[in-house]
Amino acid sequence: MQKKKSDKFLNKIVKKDYNNELERVLEKKYFDENTKSMLLSILYKLETAYKDYEKVKPGVEDKEQFIQNIIDCIKYNCEEIKVIKLNSIESKILGDKTFQVDKTKKRIICYPIERKLLYCIAKINKNEKIIKDKYYVINITLSDLINVGNNIDTVEPMRDFNGYSWNTIPREIESICHNLIYQNIRMLVGYEFMNKWIENQEYIIDYMESFQNKIEEKYGQKQQENIIESLNKISVLLAVRYNPKIKAKLEKNKKEVEKKLERIQDNKKFVQEITKEKQDLTKEIKQIDETLNNKNMLKEEYEKRNKDLPLQEKIFSSRILSKIMVEEREEKIKKLEKLNKLLNPQKFVKYKKELEAKEKYLKLLDVEKIDNEISSEILEFQKEFLNCYKTKVEKIETKQDLINLIHEFRYYCLIPFNNQKTIGQVSKILDDIKKVQHMLIEKAHEIKLIDIFSNNKELNYKILRNIFYIRVINLEDLYIRITKENDSYFVGLFDENIFEEKIEIGNIDDKKELIVKTNKKVKIFN
Repeated sequence: MQKKKSDKFLNKIVKKDYNNELERVLEKKYFDENTKSMLLSILYKLETAYKDYEKVKPGVEDKEQFIQNIIDCIKYNCEEIKVIKLNSIESKILGDKTFQVDKTKKRIICYPIERKLLYCIAKINKNEKIIKDKYYVINITLSDLINVGNNIDTVEPMRDFNGYSWNTIPREIESICHNLIYQNIRMLVGYEFMNKWIENQEYIIDYMESFQNKIEEKYGQKQQENIIESLNKISVLLAVRYNPKIKAKLEKNKKEVEKKLERIQDNKKFVQEITKEKQDLTKEIKQIDETLNNKNMLKEEYEKRNKDLPLQEKIFSSRILSKIMVEEREEKIKKLEKLNKLLNPQKFVKYKKELEAKEKYLKLLDVEKIDNEISSEILEFQKEFLNCYKTKVEKIETKQDLINLIHEFRYYCLIPFNNQKTIGQVSKILDDIKKVQHMLIEKAHEIKLIDIFSNNKELNYKILRNIFYIRVINLEDLYIRITKENDSYFVGLFDENIFEEKIEIGNIDDKKELIVKTNKKVKIFN
């Protein structure tokens, strides 16, 4: 911990020249000049934008580590980056896609769009599966959701920030749904945990279990159960809707699971079939043992297997065949052990429950109006998220923590829900959003972070809630001015004397209800 603190201190004193570092990396790459120029431009834009990004979105990675990760990914994971022109002959490679990522060949093919290229760099660096197999079906679907969400998150500093303003264009986000859910998760457990989960190479730590424990520890058992159940459903629905490869795999597995469930309905018949399978496997294992211990039988097996095989697939020696058969024997023994367990009543009950749990999620493949189901489930998830966020607000202890949380919740309210609306504009969860905003404003009054503008609590909220919908970079630089035009009152919000927003708040009795004078410019944060 001490080393990390000293490293951060040194980084502030000695400004690292990432441009030179990337240029040194690119000197050893066979990328064309246009590609190198794009990569340097991406790096420059990230450096320029990151300070504002950190302020708007507290609780993100340090700029130094973020940029170093991008450079390291280019250095170690990108052997070939090919930028191709729109409507060129080469563009036929991409078909109707804008990019192609081949992790095994460490190759990226992409149109000359910087945010797409940065997305590819984020994508090429990831393991396809970051959740253990025991969590099937979600070991595939939730891995995909988290990875896609993190790729989008990596692009955000360059996509939405230009060094002086913050603007989000929903159509530029690879997937609005993946982005929203990933941001929810990141806000619940923190970027450090998510980065460790995504970057984990050893596959030893059960991060799904750690994630569940962390949610329970922070927000309670009931909230943990609700969050995990809803998240699992969403991950399956999104995979079915947006990932054809995963969908095909799940459809195949669905048939297998249904077949197995049908098979175990008749216990007597099931036991008979398992017993027969065991007998067959035992005979096959015995046959392998006899063949391996008899040279003549091994030779016959060698000739028999090679007879119909094409040249490139032929087994070139009896020694290699022996090795293959030993591996086959081990597989059969494993299968035999599994069948033995199924004949144990307790193990059988567990096996049945596991199949039923898989079937529950696999049934989501049958949903007819999948877009409606995704939208509905995401709204339910937002309700659970907001319940957790209330707990987060209740636990605030310092003024800086509260400032960060106000910035973070403002960021949440402005996350796109679809191409037309942000989360803060969705009527079905607006009451829950208002409750959190009320809590944050009241907490800010308690610790004298924000002045009270009206004795009427509802009017005071009506005035101050606008800070959660304005896209100035730093809310602490925000000023407010209440004006009257005819019989109606307006709230004007300013950032360093530049007019930003003017919102009507209706009719009020300024003498009784307003503490501040009209037309007076007042700093919101103390």
